[in-house]
Amino acid sequence: PEPVEVPTTEEAPAPAPAASEDQAAPAAAAAGTNATVPALYVGDLHENAQEEHIFDAFSKVGAVTSVRVCRDNATSRSLRYGYVNYFSQADATTALEQMNHSLILDKPIRVMWSNRDPDARRSGVGNVFVKNFGDHIDNVILQELFSKFGEILSCKVVRNEDGTSRGYGFVQFAAQEPADIAIETLNNSYFEGRELLVAHFIKKSERSANNDDKYTNLYMKNIDDDMTEELIKLKFSQHGQVTSVKIMKRDDGTSKGFGFVSFKNPESAKKAKEAMNGMALGAKTLYVARAQKKAERKQYLQLLHEEKRNEIITKSNGSNVYIKNISDEVDDDTLRERFAEFGNITSVKIMRDDKGISKGFGFVCYSTPDEAKCAVSSMRGVMFYGKPLYVAIAQRKEDRKARLEQRFAELATMAGTASPVIPTGYPHVYFAHPSTHFPQGPSRQGFMYPPIGLGQEWRQNVYPSPHSIQQIHPPLMPNTPRQYRNNRGCMTGNMMTFPHAVNYVSHAQTAKDFMSMSRQVLTNFK
Repeated sequence: PEPVEVPTTEEAPAPAPAASEDQAAPAAAAAGTNATVPALYVGDLHENAQEEHIFDAFSKVGAVTSVRVCRDNATSRSLRYGYVNYFSQADATTALEQMNHSLILDKPIRVMWSNRDPDARRSGVGNVFVKNFGDHIDNVILQELFSKFGEILSCKVVRNEDGTSRGYGFVQFAAQEPADIAIETLNNSYFEGRELLVAHFIKKSERSANNDDKYTNLYMKNIDDDMTEELIKLKFSQHGQVTSVKIMKRDDGTSKGFGFVSFKNPESAKKAKEAMNGMALGAKTLYVARAQKKAERKQYLQLLHEEKRNEIITKSNGSNVYIKNISDEVDDDTLRERFAEFGNITSVKIMRDDKGISKGFGFVCYSTPDEAKCAVSSMRGVMFYGKPLYVAIAQRKEDRKARLEQRFAELATMAGTASPVIPTGYPHVYFAHPSTHFPQGPSRQGFMYPPIGLGQEWRQNVYPSPHSIQQIHPPLMPNTPRQYRNNRGCMTGNMMTFPHAVNYVSHAQTAKDFMSMSRQVLTNFK
């Protein structure tokens, strides 16, 4: 039998590399009791658990060499799992037996042998999916139920963020054979009044291939407050075998108005969805659809939102005005009142997040495009509640993207055809004495300014420059390579590395000092 999705409103979290919806348990090929490295994996940690908490707990068993809590590289938040290394293999084995399912910060932890082989962790060998057990079932009870079939490396009951059970979990056996026996024995059996579904673990990527056609979970909403899980099961059982029913409830026990129904096979689920959707059940009309994971539902809602938004913009035909940089103090009524002077407004909407906080932008739709254009021309840049407004005609996302791409292409073309400019900076300057050989510097255009005091006969090797530019004397920058400069605290020091080296001049040096240095250069060459 194919494992079915859990009746839940959120995707099962996988804070630790253990058996989860997304991957097989990391202990799929763990060494078990034959482990040669005294290293333990510790999962299901409390989010506030630190290394010292784990060390204090595990050091009671034996000498611990190291403890590490794995964290997110960007946020440094705990990933809720870590590793403990012992000196002794015997101490590690004892810790595995004693510390598994123990409490750290009042939260049960899961301990197993550490396995560094990623292929073994993802193999899925010996991994069993279990569903439809009671809310009170924890890791210990689940392990007791399956331990009679063989050596168990890990047991995990998947829970919500508030700690309540999601009604399903995973059991990781050391080998595939006991897993097969457990599936054959316990599947469709009853445990504490509930029919269990036990099957081989299937990776999420493999389950999602035909997810649209082969689903067994149904989502219900608009459930009458007086409706019970027993009545729901009775109604839906007319279309096939129901394995579980769950009505989501508040802390006080009252119904939230939605829930889930799980069938044994996809055919029954599809038949029930077609028959029960829109049916009057109690005082309300029931809505039934395929249950979706949180990520699927989010993507679907985003798509619907985008389609609805594009439809509104298309219908408005240039009458919809986009406004951003809106103050948090402004609501829909305030925005409508401010823009009402430009024409007949059909709708006003300030976009907000899930908590109702303004996103700082919104839309005002007018009856005609002329009214919208008048509002744009009049309100663009106007201060409103202390903030300048950006106002423009609303565009579809695709149109904005195409327009930006066109603009970037135009800018790239302009940059490619730009006219050349005179190179900036100063090239190396060489003023060679007629009797002294100086290597010539690189030949390129530049601004050249010979030292003060040198005659025209000394300028025969100077790079040519326009006469008009040569009359301008901006501050001189050092031309000596950085690696050959003396201490930067003494900007006028002599370069002793090469013979015939001239002093280089700081841009802050006065004209008087500059002339003195030029005379010194002449003296050195004599």
